[in-house]
Amino acid sequence: MKIKLLAIGKTDDKHLNSLIDTYQNRLKHYIKFELEIIPDIKNVKNLSENQQKEKEGTLILSKLKPTDQLIVLDEKGKDFRSKEFASFLQKKMNSGIKQLVFVIGGPYGFSDAVYKKAQGKVSFSKMTFSHQMIRLFVVEQVYRAFTILKNEPYHHE
Repeated sequence: MKIKLLAIGKTDDKHLNSLIDTYQNRLKHYIKFELEIIPDIKNVKNLSENQQKEKEGTLILSKLKPTDQLIVLDEKGKDFRSKEFASFLQKKMNSGIKQLVFVIGGPYGFSDAVYKKAQGKVSFSKMTFSHQMIRLFVVEQVYRAFTILKNEPYHHE
């Protein structure tokens, strides 16, 4: 299985990018992982929230293969403890899917079309984080999950 993280808009903070790169490099020992950035939509000030979500949704859906399993990161999604998230990933790997895609939406969330295509919703917190920071949290938690699955000493409970 491969894991892809799709995100709208680039991360300008070099410190966040450095940390994201650190965990991406660590993940290479466990699984194929890819972070794909979808460029920000131009002229958003001329668009309503719904129009922006629709345009972003079209871009998100265009990045998916028919066999991909899509999971949206949404504050109303399922909460996991780290060990539960590791089990979630293990079940996905055992199910034989080729690629699991997590997606971070734009500032207003997802279009209805993206929600309809998604096979699940995961919440990383009830709090709101910047779209740049949540990327780091996702990559770190995927790394943590694999260290848990391999019984390595990274995670402590």
